[in-house]
Amino acid sequence: MAPPQRRNMRALLVRIRSKLRRTKIQEPEPVRIRLPFIPPELWGIIIQHACLFNHDPLDTSHELSFLESPSTQLATYRASMATKKSLSLVSKQWNALTRSFLYEFVWISRAAQAKALARTLLMEYVENLPSSGKHIRRLHIETPALERCAPADLRTILDYSPHLYIYSDHHSVQRSVYDDSPDPRCSPEEILKLVVHPKIRRLSWTSYDDVPFELRMAPLGSNLTTRLEYLELSSRSPSLPNLSTILSGSSSSSSSDFGHLQMNVQLPALRALKVSLDNNTFAVLASWDMPSLTNLSVMSSDFSYTGEGFSRFFQAHGAKLTQLELGHSSSALEEYYLTTPQHLLVLQQQNQNQQQPAIPLAEWCPNLREFICSADAEWHWQSPDWIAPHILLPSHPRVELIGIRDIDTRLLEDPMTPLDARDPYSGPESMDDKLFDALIMCDDADTPCFPLFEQISSLLRRDAFPALRFVRDLSAESHQMRTVRPHPRVLQFWRKVVARCAERGVWFEDCTGVNITQRALRRATLPGDAP
Repeated sequence: MAPPQRRNMRALLVRIRSKLRRTKIQEPEPVRIRLPFIPPELWGIIIQHACLFNHDPLDTSHELSFLESPSTQLATYRASMATKKSLSLVSKQWNALTRSFLYEFVWISRAAQAKALARTLLMEYVENLPSSGKHIRRLHIETPALERCAPADLRTILDYSPHLYIYSDHHSVQRSVYDDSPDPRCSPEEILKLVVHPKIRRLSWTSYDDVPFELRMAPLGSNLTTRLEYLELSSRSPSLPNLSTILSGSSSSSSSDFGHLQMNVQLPALRALKVSLDNNTFAVLASWDMPSLTNLSVMSSDFSYTGEGFSRFFQAHGAKLTQLELGHSSSALEEYYLTTPQHLLVLQQQNQNQQQPAIPLAEWCPNLREFICSADAEWHWQSPDWIAPHILLPSHPRVELIGIRDIDTRLLEDPMTPLDARDPYSGPESMDDKLFDALIMCDDADTPCFPLFEQISSLLRRDAFPALRFVRDLSAESHQMRTVRPHPRVLQFWRKVVARCAERGVWFEDCTGVNITQRALRRATLPGDAP
Protein backbone atom coordinates (compact mmCIF):
# COMPACT_ATOMS: atom_id res chain seq x y z
CA MET A 1 0.00 0.00 0.00
CA ALA A 2 1.28 3.41 -0.93
CA PRO A 3 2.30 5.75 1.87
CA PRO A 4 -0.54 8.24 1.23
CA GLN A 5 -3.09 5.48 1.49
CA ARG A 6 -1.53 4.29 4.75
CA ARG A 7 -1.77 7.74 6.19
CA ASN A 8 -5.42 7.96 5.18
CA MET A 9 -6.23 4.58 6.79
CA ARG A 10 -4.39 5.58 9.97
CA ALA A 11 -6.33 8.82 10.18
CA LEU A 12 -9.59 6.95 9.60
CA LEU A 13 -8.82 4.47 12.42
CA VAL A 14 -7.98 7.32 14.76
CA ARG A 15 -11.31 9.01 14.03
CA ILE A 16 -13.20 5.74 14.52
CA ARG A 17 -11.44 5.07 17.83
CA SER A 18 -12.12 8.57 19.09
CA LYS A 19 -15.82 8.15 18.39
CA LEU A 20 -16.01 4.73 20.01
CA ARG A 21 -14.00 5.78 23.02
CA ARG A 22 -16.17 6.71 25.99
CA THR A 23 -15.64 10.09 27.34
CA LYS A 24 -14.46 10.01 30.88
CA ILE A 25 -16.57 11.91 33.36
CA GLN A 26 -14.26 13.85 35.51
CA GLU A 27 -15.51 13.59 39.05
CA PRO A 28 -14.75 16.54 41.29
CA GLU A 29 -12.32 15.86 44.03
CA PRO A 30 -13.98 15.56 47.43
CA VAL A 31 -13.75 18.69 49.44
CA ARG A 32 -11.92 18.02 52.64
CA ILE A 33 -13.52 19.94 55.46
CA ARG A 34 -11.20 20.52 58.31
CA LEU A 35 -13.06 20.80 61.56
CA PRO A 36 -11.73 23.34 63.99
CA PHE A 37 -9.80 21.94 66.88
CA ILE A 38 -12.07 21.07 69.79
CA PRO A 39 -10.40 20.50 73.15
CA PRO A 40 -10.95 17.06 74.71
CA GLU A 41 -12.71 18.71 77.64
CA LEU A 42 -15.45 19.99 75.30
CA TRP A 43 -15.73 16.61 73.60
CA GLY A 44 -16.20 15.09 77.04
CA ILE A 45 -19.10 17.45 77.78
CA ILE A 46 -20.69 16.73 74.38
CA ILE A 47 -20.41 12.98 74.90
CA GLN A 48 -21.76 13.30 78.43
CA HIS A 49 -24.95 14.99 77.21
CA ALA A 50 -25.28 12.44 74.40
CA CYS A 51 -25.21 9.63 77.01
CA LEU A 52 -27.99 11.07 79.16
CA PHE A 53 -31.49 9.59 78.74
CA ASN A 54 -34.18 11.86 80.23
CA HIS A 55 -32.32 12.10 83.53
CA ASP A 56 -28.93 11.81 85.17
CA PRO A 57 -28.61 8.32 86.75
CA LEU A 58 -26.21 9.70 89.32
CA ASP A 59 -28.63 12.40 90.46
CA THR A 60 -30.99 10.76 92.96
CA SER A 61 -32.06 13.87 94.84
CA HIS A 62 -35.57 13.68 93.33
CA GLU A 63 -35.89 10.01 94.40
CA LEU A 64 -35.94 10.73 98.13
CA SER A 65 -39.73 11.04 98.09
CA PHE A 66 -41.74 7.81 98.05
CA LEU A 67 -44.38 9.55 95.95
CA GLU A 68 -42.02 9.42 92.96
CA SER A 69 -41.47 6.16 91.13
CA PRO A 70 -37.85 5.20 90.32
CA SER A 71 -36.85 7.02 87.15
CA THR A 72 -34.33 4.40 86.04
CA GLN A 73 -35.77 1.23 84.50
CA LEU A 74 -33.93 -1.69 82.93
CA ALA A 75 -35.18 -0.87 79.41
CA THR A 76 -33.99 2.74 79.75
CA TYR A 77 -30.64 1.56 81.07
CA ARG A 78 -30.12 -0.82 78.15
CA ALA A 79 -31.00 1.86 75.60
CA SER A 80 -28.53 4.23 77.25
CA MET A 81 -25.79 1.58 77.24
CA ALA A 82 -26.37 0.91 73.53
CA THR A 83 -25.77 4.62 72.80
CA LYS A 84 -22.65 4.69 74.97
CA LYS A 85 -21.29 1.60 73.23
CA SER A 86 -21.82 3.17 69.79
CA LEU A 87 -20.01 6.33 70.84
CA SER A 88 -17.09 4.35 72.24
CA LEU A 89 -16.53 2.66 68.84
CA VAL A 90 -16.12 5.90 66.84
CA SER A 91 -12.42 6.40 67.50
CA LYS A 92 -9.72 5.79 70.06
CA GLN A 93 -10.14 9.31 71.39
CA TRP A 94 -13.90 8.88 71.82
CA ASN A 95 -13.35 5.47 73.38
CA ALA A 96 -11.17 7.03 76.05
CA LEU A 97 -13.66 9.86 76.60
CA THR A 98 -16.66 7.50 76.74
CA ARG A 99 -15.14 4.98 79.14
CA SER A 100 -16.01 6.99 82.25
CA PHE A 101 -19.68 7.23 81.17
CA LEU A 102 -19.73 3.59 80.09
CA TYR A 103 -18.90 2.42 83.61
CA GLU A 104 -20.42 5.16 85.77
CA PHE A 105 -23.71 3.25 86.21
CA VAL A 106 -23.67 -0.57 86.25
CA TRP A 107 -26.93 -2.51 86.38
CA ILE A 108 -26.43 -6.24 87.00
CA SER A 109 -29.49 -8.26 85.98
CA ARG A 110 -27.88 -11.71 85.71
CA ALA A 111 -25.16 -13.57 87.60
CA ALA A 112 -23.09 -13.92 84.41
CA GLN A 113 -22.86 -10.13 84.12
CA ALA A 114 -21.38 -9.84 87.61
CA LYS A 115 -18.83 -12.55 86.81
CA ALA A 116 -17.86 -10.88 83.51
CA LEU A 117 -17.38 -7.50 85.19
CA ALA A 118 -15.31 -9.04 88.00
CA ARG A 119 -13.10 -10.82 85.45
CA THR A 120 -12.61 -7.60 83.45
CA LEU A 121 -11.48 -5.70 86.54
CA LEU A 122 -9.13 -8.52 87.58
CA MET A 123 -7.52 -8.81 84.13
CA GLU A 124 -6.97 -5.06 84.00
CA TYR A 125 -5.12 -5.31 87.31
CA VAL A 126 -3.05 -8.32 86.19
CA GLU A 127 -2.08 -6.67 82.88
CA ASN A 128 -1.28 -3.39 84.64
CA LEU A 129 -3.91 -1.46 82.69
CA PRO A 130 -5.92 1.52 83.97
CA SER A 131 -8.78 0.17 86.04
CA SER A 132 -12.31 0.74 84.74
CA GLY A 133 -13.59 0.30 88.30
CA LYS A 134 -12.49 3.80 89.23
CA HIS A 135 -15.33 5.11 87.00
CA ILE A 136 -18.09 3.12 88.75
CA ARG A 137 -20.30 5.49 90.74
CA ARG A 138 -23.55 3.53 90.95
CA LEU A 139 -24.02 -0.25 91.29
CA HIS A 140 -27.53 -1.69 91.00
CA ILE A 141 -28.02 -5.45 91.52
CA GLU A 142 -31.48 -6.78 90.70
CA THR A 143 -31.65 -10.34 89.36
CA PRO A 144 -34.14 -13.23 89.27
CA ALA A 145 -34.07 -15.64 92.22
CA LEU A 146 -32.14 -18.28 90.25
CA GLU A 147 -29.62 -15.77 88.84
CA ARG A 148 -28.24 -14.26 92.04
CA CYS A 149 -24.68 -12.96 92.07
CA ALA A 150 -21.86 -14.87 93.71
CA PRO A 151 -20.44 -13.09 96.79
CA ALA A 152 -16.89 -13.54 95.45
CA ASP A 153 -17.73 -11.64 92.26
CA LEU A 154 -19.40 -8.88 94.27
CA ARG A 155 -16.34 -8.64 96.52
CA THR A 156 -14.07 -8.23 93.48
CA ILE A 157 -16.25 -5.52 91.97
CA LEU A 158 -16.34 -3.56 95.23
CA ASP A 159 -12.57 -3.92 95.74
CA TYR A 160 -11.94 -2.08 92.46
CA SER A 161 -14.71 0.52 92.86
CA PRO A 162 -13.26 3.08 95.29
CA HIS A 163 -15.53 5.93 94.16
CA LEU A 164 -18.87 4.12 94.50
CA TYR A 165 -21.53 6.24 96.20
CA ILE A 166 -24.82 4.52 95.21
CA TYR A 167 -25.23 0.83 96.05
CA SER A 168 -28.47 -1.15 95.69
CA ASP A 169 -28.93 -4.85 96.41
CA HIS A 170 -32.49 -6.03 95.77
CA HIS A 171 -32.34 -9.59 97.16
CA SER A 172 -29.83 -10.56 94.46
CA VAL A 173 -26.77 -12.01 96.25
CA GLN A 174 -26.28 -15.74 96.81
CA ARG A 175 -26.32 -16.78 100.44
CA SER A 176 -26.55 -20.40 101.59
CA VAL A 177 -27.01 -21.67 105.15
CA TYR A 178 -25.51 -25.02 104.09
CA ASP A 179 -22.09 -23.62 103.21
CA ASP A 180 -19.76 -25.18 105.79
CA SER A 181 -16.66 -23.10 105.00
CA PRO A 182 -17.68 -19.73 103.56
CA ASP A 183 -14.99 -17.31 102.48
CA PRO A 184 -14.60 -14.81 105.36
CA ARG A 185 -13.65 -12.10 102.85
CA CYS A 186 -17.12 -12.42 101.28
CA SER A 187 -19.16 -12.35 104.49
CA PRO A 188 -21.98 -9.80 104.77
CA GLU A 189 -20.00 -7.84 107.35
CA GLU A 190 -16.97 -7.52 105.06
CA ILE A 191 -19.13 -6.56 102.09
CA LEU A 192 -20.85 -3.89 104.19
CA LYS A 193 -17.48 -2.52 105.31
CA LEU A 194 -16.53 -1.99 101.66
CA VAL A 195 -19.80 -0.17 100.97
CA VAL A 196 -19.97 1.99 104.08
CA HIS A 197 -17.46 4.78 103.47
CA PRO A 198 -17.63 8.59 103.57
CA LYS A 199 -18.64 8.89 99.88
CA ILE A 200 -21.75 6.68 100.05
CA ARG A 201 -24.98 8.65 99.53
CA ARG A 202 -27.59 5.99 98.80
CA LEU A 203 -27.65 2.43 100.20
CA SER A 204 -30.12 -0.43 99.75
CA TRP A 205 -29.05 -3.37 101.94
CA THR A 206 -30.57 -6.85 102.31
CA SER A 207 -29.91 -9.24 105.22
CA TYR A 208 -30.02 -12.90 104.23
CA ASP A 209 -29.64 -14.73 107.56
CA ASP A 210 -30.86 -14.70 111.15
CA VAL A 211 -27.90 -12.87 112.65
CA PRO A 212 -29.20 -10.15 115.00
CA PHE A 213 -29.62 -6.83 113.27
CA GLU A 214 -27.39 -4.94 115.69
CA LEU A 215 -24.51 -7.32 114.91
CA ARG A 216 -25.04 -7.38 111.16
CA MET A 217 -25.10 -3.57 110.93
CA ALA A 218 -22.12 -3.06 113.25
CA PRO A 219 -20.00 -1.41 110.50
CA LEU A 220 -22.38 1.54 110.57
CA GLY A 221 -21.19 2.24 114.10
CA SER A 222 -17.91 3.58 112.72
CA ASN A 223 -19.85 6.77 111.82
CA LEU A 224 -18.31 7.09 108.35
CA THR A 225 -21.57 7.56 106.48
CA THR A 226 -21.88 11.28 107.04
CA ARG A 227 -23.29 11.88 103.51
CA LEU A 228 -25.83 9.06 103.41
CA GLU A 229 -29.20 10.49 102.30
CA TYR A 230 -31.25 7.37 101.51
CA LEU A 231 -31.20 4.04 103.37
CA GLU A 232 -33.26 0.96 102.55
CA LEU A 233 -33.10 -2.04 104.89
CA SER A 234 -34.85 -5.33 104.23
CA SER A 235 -34.58 -8.89 105.47
CA ARG A 236 -34.69 -12.09 103.44
CA SER A 237 -34.26 -14.76 106.10
CA PRO A 238 -34.12 -18.40 104.88
CA SER A 239 -35.91 -19.67 107.99
CA LEU A 240 -39.54 -19.07 108.86
CA PRO A 241 -40.55 -17.98 112.37
CA ASN A 242 -42.68 -20.23 114.48
CA LEU A 243 -46.37 -19.52 113.89
CA SER A 244 -47.39 -19.98 117.51
CA THR A 245 -44.64 -17.58 118.57
CA ILE A 246 -45.90 -14.92 116.18
CA LEU A 247 -49.54 -15.32 117.17
CA SER A 248 -48.77 -15.23 120.87
CA GLY A 249 -46.64 -12.12 120.43
CA SER A 250 -43.86 -13.59 122.59
CA SER A 251 -41.29 -12.85 119.90
CA SER A 252 -41.42 -9.19 120.84
CA SER A 253 -39.01 -8.26 123.55
CA SER A 254 -40.26 -6.61 126.68
CA SER A 255 -39.30 -3.11 127.70
CA SER A 256 -36.50 -4.35 129.94
CA ASP A 257 -34.92 -6.41 127.14
CA PHE A 258 -34.21 -3.51 124.77
CA GLY A 259 -31.13 -2.24 126.61
CA HIS A 260 -28.71 -4.45 124.67
CA LEU A 261 -30.18 -3.33 121.35
CA GLN A 262 -28.72 0.19 121.53
CA MET A 263 -26.37 1.21 118.70
CA ASN A 264 -24.22 4.32 118.40
CA VAL A 265 -25.08 5.11 114.77
CA GLN A 266 -25.10 8.71 113.57
CA LEU A 267 -26.54 9.54 110.16
CA PRO A 268 -26.63 13.35 110.06
CA ALA A 269 -27.62 13.65 106.36
CA LEU A 270 -30.18 10.81 106.19
CA ARG A 271 -33.52 12.12 104.86
CA ALA A 272 -35.32 8.99 103.59
CA LEU A 273 -35.57 5.60 105.31
CA LYS A 274 -37.31 2.49 103.95
CA VAL A 275 -37.44 -0.54 106.22
CA SER A 276 -39.00 -4.00 106.14
CA LEU A 277 -37.99 -5.38 109.50
CA ASP A 278 -39.33 -6.91 112.72
CA ASN A 279 -40.21 -5.47 116.12
CA ASN A 280 -36.77 -5.86 117.69
CA THR A 281 -35.13 -4.16 114.73
CA PHE A 282 -37.38 -1.14 115.12
CA ALA A 283 -36.15 -0.93 118.72
CA VAL A 284 -32.56 -0.81 117.40
CA LEU A 285 -33.43 1.93 114.92
CA ALA A 286 -34.98 3.94 117.73
CA SER A 287 -31.49 4.44 119.19
CA TRP A 288 -30.00 5.77 115.93
CA ASP A 289 -29.28 9.46 115.59
CA MET A 290 -31.07 10.66 112.42
CA PRO A 291 -31.73 14.40 112.88
CA SER A 292 -32.61 15.09 109.19
CA LEU A 293 -35.04 12.19 108.71
CA THR A 294 -38.28 13.36 107.07
CA ASN A 295 -39.48 10.51 104.78
CA LEU A 296 -40.27 7.02 106.05
CA SER A 297 -41.61 3.89 104.35
CA VAL A 298 -42.23 1.11 106.84
CA MET A 299 -43.40 -2.48 106.63
CA SER A 300 -43.21 -4.70 109.68
CA SER A 301 -42.16 -8.21 108.69
CA ASP A 302 -43.89 -9.75 111.71
CA PHE A 303 -46.97 -7.44 111.82
CA SER A 304 -45.82 -6.13 115.23
CA TYR A 305 -47.28 -2.67 114.73
CA THR A 306 -48.35 -2.69 118.37
CA GLY A 307 -45.01 -3.95 119.68
CA GLU A 308 -42.76 -2.02 121.98
CA GLY A 309 -40.06 -1.62 119.34
CA PHE A 310 -42.47 -0.07 116.86
CA SER A 311 -43.74 2.45 119.41
CA ARG A 312 -40.20 3.28 120.57
CA PHE A 313 -39.15 4.06 117.01
CA PHE A 314 -42.04 6.43 116.34
CA GLN A 315 -41.75 8.09 119.73
CA ALA A 316 -38.06 8.78 118.97
CA HIS A 317 -38.35 9.88 115.31
CA GLY A 318 -42.05 10.47 114.58
CA ALA A 319 -41.98 14.21 115.30
CA LYS A 320 -39.49 14.79 112.44
CA LEU A 321 -41.51 12.94 109.78
CA THR A 322 -43.33 14.84 107.06
CA GLN A 323 -43.96 11.85 104.74
CA LEU A 324 -45.05 8.36 105.86
CA GLU A 325 -45.85 5.23 103.85
CA LEU A 326 -47.38 2.16 105.50
CA GLY A 327 -46.61 -0.81 103.33
CA HIS A 328 -49.06 -3.35 104.70
CA SER A 329 -52.62 -2.93 103.51
CA SER A 330 -55.40 -2.63 106.06
CA SER A 331 -56.94 -5.92 104.93
CA ALA A 332 -53.70 -7.79 105.63
CA LEU A 333 -53.52 -6.30 109.11
CA GLU A 334 -57.18 -7.08 109.76
CA GLU A 335 -56.65 -10.71 108.72
CA TYR A 336 -53.63 -10.98 111.01
CA TYR A 337 -55.32 -9.39 114.00
CA LEU A 338 -58.31 -11.73 113.78
CA THR A 339 -56.17 -14.03 115.90
CA THR A 340 -55.73 -11.22 118.48
CA PRO A 341 -52.11 -11.65 119.61
CA GLN A 342 -51.39 -11.57 123.32
CA HIS A 343 -49.53 -8.25 123.24
CA LEU A 344 -52.50 -6.65 121.50
CA LEU A 345 -54.90 -7.97 124.14
CA VAL A 346 -52.77 -6.43 126.89
CA LEU A 347 -52.67 -3.11 125.04
CA GLN A 348 -56.43 -3.17 124.51
CA GLN A 349 -57.01 -3.82 128.21
CA GLN A 350 -54.81 -0.86 129.09
CA ASN A 351 -56.76 1.42 126.73
CA GLN A 352 -60.26 0.08 127.24
CA ASN A 353 -61.19 3.04 129.46
CA GLN A 354 -59.54 5.60 127.16
CA GLN A 355 -60.81 7.12 123.93
CA GLN A 356 -57.44 7.32 122.19
CA PRO A 357 -56.51 4.59 119.67
CA ALA A 358 -54.15 1.76 120.60
CA ILE A 359 -51.59 3.02 118.06
CA PRO A 360 -51.62 6.85 118.22
CA LEU A 361 -49.68 7.50 115.01
CA ALA A 362 -51.25 10.94 114.69
CA GLU A 363 -49.76 11.88 118.08
CA TRP A 364 -46.39 10.31 117.32
CA CYS A 365 -46.19 12.10 113.93
CA PRO A 366 -47.70 15.56 114.54
CA ASN A 367 -45.91 17.21 111.59
CA LEU A 368 -46.98 14.70 108.95
CA ARG A 369 -47.91 16.31 105.61
CA GLU A 370 -47.95 13.38 103.15
CA PHE A 371 -49.34 9.91 103.75
CA ILE A 372 -49.13 6.90 101.40
CA CYS A 373 -51.33 3.82 101.76
CA SER A 374 -52.74 0.94 99.74
CA ALA A 375 -56.13 0.84 98.06
CA ASP A 376 -56.71 -2.57 99.64
CA ALA A 377 -58.76 -1.29 102.60
CA GLU A 378 -61.70 -3.10 104.17
CA TRP A 379 -64.79 -2.22 106.17
CA HIS A 380 -64.28 -2.13 109.93
CA TRP A 381 -67.10 -3.14 112.24
CA GLN A 382 -66.31 -0.33 114.71
CA SER A 383 -66.80 2.32 112.00
CA PRO A 384 -69.27 0.87 109.48
CA ASP A 385 -70.19 4.27 108.00
CA TRP A 386 -66.81 4.89 106.38
CA ILE A 387 -63.54 3.21 105.35
CA ALA A 388 -60.34 4.66 106.79
CA PRO A 389 -57.40 4.94 104.36
CA HIS A 390 -55.43 2.76 106.74
CA ILE A 391 -56.29 1.08 110.01
CA LEU A 392 -53.22 2.59 111.70
CA LEU A 393 -53.97 6.18 110.66
CA PRO A 394 -57.73 6.79 110.45
CA SER A 395 -57.31 10.56 110.76
CA HIS A 396 -54.72 13.33 111.00
CA PRO A 397 -55.18 17.09 111.43
CA ARG A 398 -52.26 18.22 109.20
CA VAL A 399 -52.01 15.75 106.31
CA GLU A 400 -52.27 17.66 103.02
CA LEU A 401 -51.63 14.88 100.47
CA ILE A 402 -52.61 11.20 100.47
CA GLY A 403 -51.11 8.84 97.88
CA ILE A 404 -52.92 5.59 97.06
CA ARG A 405 -51.24 2.56 95.51
CA ASP A 406 -52.77 -0.44 93.67
CA ILE A 407 -55.91 1.32 92.45
CA ASP A 408 -55.66 -0.64 89.21
CA THR A 409 -55.92 -3.93 91.12
CA ARG A 410 -59.10 -2.83 92.87
CA LEU A 411 -60.62 -1.61 89.61
CA LEU A 412 -60.04 -4.99 88.00
CA GLU A 413 -61.72 -6.67 90.98
CA ASP A 414 -65.01 -5.04 90.00
CA PRO A 415 -67.17 -7.93 88.70
CA MET A 416 -68.59 -5.78 85.88
CA THR A 417 -65.18 -4.60 84.64
CA PRO A 418 -63.64 -6.89 81.98
CA LEU A 419 -60.26 -8.45 82.55
CA ASP A 420 -58.91 -6.66 79.47
CA ALA A 421 -59.74 -3.21 80.86
CA ARG A 422 -56.06 -2.31 80.65
CA ASP A 423 -56.32 -2.56 76.85
CA PRO A 424 -57.88 0.20 74.76
CA TYR A 425 -61.65 0.06 74.76
CA SER A 426 -62.88 -1.77 71.68
CA GLY A 427 -66.37 -0.27 71.66
CA PRO A 428 -67.60 2.61 69.51
CA GLU A 429 -65.10 5.01 68.04
CA SER A 430 -66.47 7.87 70.11
CA MET A 431 -69.07 8.40 72.81
CA ASP A 432 -71.95 10.81 72.39
CA ASP A 433 -71.85 13.66 74.90
CA LYS A 434 -75.40 13.02 76.12
CA LEU A 435 -74.70 9.32 76.55
CA PHE A 436 -71.42 10.20 78.29
CA ASP A 437 -73.13 12.48 80.82
CA ALA A 438 -76.07 10.14 81.35
CA LEU A 439 -73.81 7.17 81.97
CA ILE A 440 -71.48 8.97 84.34
CA MET A 441 -73.53 11.50 86.26
CA CYS A 442 -76.72 9.52 86.83
CA ASP A 443 -77.18 9.33 90.58
CA ASP A 444 -79.29 6.20 90.36
CA ALA A 445 -76.67 4.20 88.48
CA ASP A 446 -74.52 1.77 90.42
CA THR A 447 -70.99 2.85 91.25
CA PRO A 448 -68.19 0.64 89.86
CA CYS A 449 -65.87 -0.70 92.54
CA PHE A 450 -68.07 0.70 95.30
CA PRO A 451 -65.71 -0.11 98.26
CA LEU A 452 -62.85 1.75 96.58
CA PHE A 453 -65.12 4.71 95.83
CA GLU A 454 -66.25 4.80 99.47
CA GLN A 455 -62.63 4.61 100.67
CA ILE A 456 -61.69 7.62 98.55
CA SER A 457 -64.83 9.42 99.69
CA SER A 458 -63.85 8.75 103.31
CA LEU A 459 -60.59 10.60 102.74
CA LEU A 460 -62.63 13.71 101.98
CA ARG A 461 -64.32 13.85 105.39
CA ARG A 462 -63.36 17.11 107.05
CA ASP A 463 -63.38 15.59 110.52
CA ALA A 464 -60.79 12.95 109.44
CA PHE A 465 -58.39 15.02 107.31
CA PRO A 466 -59.36 18.68 107.60
CA ALA A 467 -56.18 19.98 105.89
CA LEU A 468 -56.35 17.61 102.90
CA ARG A 469 -55.76 19.31 99.54
CA PHE A 470 -54.50 16.56 97.19
CA VAL A 471 -55.17 12.87 96.60
CA ARG A 472 -52.82 11.12 94.19
CA ASP A 473 -53.17 7.87 92.26
CA LEU A 474 -49.69 6.30 92.38
CA SER A 475 -50.45 3.50 89.92
CA ALA A 476 -49.08 3.85 86.39
CA GLU A 477 -51.34 0.98 85.25
CA SER A 478 -54.38 2.85 86.55
CA HIS A 479 -53.27 5.92 84.60
CA GLN A 480 -53.12 3.75 81.45
CA MET A 481 -56.61 2.37 82.09
CA ARG A 482 -57.96 5.89 82.56
CA THR A 483 -56.34 7.69 79.62
CA VAL A 484 -56.12 5.16 76.77
CA ARG A 485 -59.64 4.51 75.44
CA PRO A 486 -61.04 3.70 78.89
CA HIS A 487 -63.85 1.23 79.48
CA PRO A 488 -67.17 2.96 80.31
CA ARG A 489 -67.27 1.58 83.87
CA VAL A 490 -63.71 2.72 84.53
CA LEU A 491 -64.63 6.13 83.15
CA GLN A 492 -67.79 6.17 85.24
CA PHE A 493 -65.78 5.48 88.38
CA TRP A 494 -63.31 8.29 87.74
CA ARG A 495 -65.97 10.81 86.82
CA LYS A 496 -67.69 10.22 90.14
CA VAL A 497 -64.39 10.40 92.05
CA VAL A 498 -63.40 13.70 90.42
CA ALA A 499 -66.88 15.11 91.04
CA ARG A 500 -66.75 14.12 94.72
CA CYS A 501 -63.30 15.69 95.09
CA ALA A 502 -64.53 18.90 93.47
CA GLU A 503 -67.33 19.12 96.04
CA ARG A 504 -64.76 18.94 98.83
CA GLY A 505 -62.28 21.29 97.12
CA VAL A 506 -59.59 18.59 96.79
CA TRP A 507 -57.50 18.00 93.67
CA PHE A 508 -57.17 14.41 92.47
CA GLU A 509 -53.82 13.82 90.70
CA ASP A 510 -52.40 11.09 88.49
CA CYS A 511 -49.09 9.33 89.10
CA THR A 512 -47.15 12.23 87.55
CA GLY A 513 -48.78 14.85 89.78
CA VAL A 514 -51.06 16.31 87.08
CA ASN A 515 -54.65 17.13 88.07
CA ILE A 516 -57.38 14.86 86.71
CA THR A 517 -60.29 16.89 85.35
CA GLN A 518 -63.64 16.12 83.76
CA ARG A 519 -62.35 17.63 80.51
CA ALA A 520 -59.36 15.26 80.49
CA LEU A 521 -61.64 12.27 81.07
CA ARG A 522 -63.89 13.38 78.23
CA ARG A 523 -60.86 13.84 75.97
CA ALA A 524 -59.80 10.22 76.62
CA THR A 525 -62.97 9.01 74.85
CA LEU A 526 -62.26 10.90 71.63
CA PRO A 527 -61.01 8.86 68.64
CA GLY A 528 -57.34 9.16 67.83
CA ASP A 529 -56.48 10.69 71.19
CA ALA A 530 -54.78 7.60 72.55
CA PRO A 531 -50.98 7.67 72.45
